[in-house]
Amino acid sequence: MGLTILHIEDDQEIGSWVSEFLNDCGYEVIWITSGYDSMKHMERVDLVILDIMLPGLDGYTVGQRLKQKYPKTPILMLTARTSMEDKLQGLAFADDYMTKPYHPDELAARIQVLLRRFGVVSTEIIQLMHLRVDQNANRILNTVSNEEIVLTGKQFHIFMYLLNHLDQILTKKQIYEAVWGDSYIEGDKTLMVHIRHLREKIELDSSKPQIIETIRGIGYRMRP
Repeated sequence: MGLTILHIEDDQEIGSWVSEFLNDCGYEVIWITSGYDSMKHMERVDLVILDIMLPGLDGYTVGQRLKQKYPKTPILMLTARTSMEDKLQGLAFADDYMTKPYHPDELAARIQVLLRRFGVVSTEIIQLMHLRVDQNANRILNTVSNEEIVLTGKQFHIFMYLLNHLDQILTKKQIYEAVWGDSYIEGDKTLMVHIRHLREKIELDSSKPQIIETIRGIGYRMRP
C-alpha cells in the first residue's frame, strides 16, 4: 500500500497486536507509547490511531495539537473509554472514534473509510494472473469475466496477507494467527475451509489452483 500509520498506544499488548495486524494489512506502522514525540513523525504519516489514556499528555491534548497543525491528516481514536462525554470530547477534533474491544475487520474498514474521505490515495494496482487488485479501493476484478470478486472479511484478509508476502511459503500457523489474532491449534481445519472458499472465488478452476498453491505439510504460497 505504501501508506504509513502513526499508532500512539502505551499498552504493550494492544500496541504490539494492532501494529502487527496493520503490518499484515500492508501498512507501515510507527508505534510510540506516548504523545511527546508524535509531532516529529507527522510529516510522513497518512493517518493517526490514538488512545486517550496515555502517560503524561492525554490523548485529547495530543490529538488537538496534531489536528491543529495537521488538519488534513485523519485521526482515529481507539480507546476503552465508552461514555458519551468521552466520545463527544474526542470527536471535537478526531475524525472517528472506536471503543475497545473491537473486531479487527472493523478497524481495517474504518481506516480505509478515513483514507478515502481524506483523499489519501495509493495508485498501486497489482495484476495477478487474471486478477486485477486495486489496493486503494480494496477491489479485486476478474479480467476474464470483467466482474468484481466479492470476498468476506476473512477471505479478504487471507488474500491480502498472502499478497503482501507474494511468492513466500507461509505456514498455516503464520496465516491463521495473522488473520484471526488467536493461537493456531494444530489440526484446526478453519483456515483450510476458508482457503477452499477463497479459491472458488478467485481461481479460474478451483480444482487446479494457480494463484494459491498448497505447500504440502507446511501451508500455502501465492504465486506471482
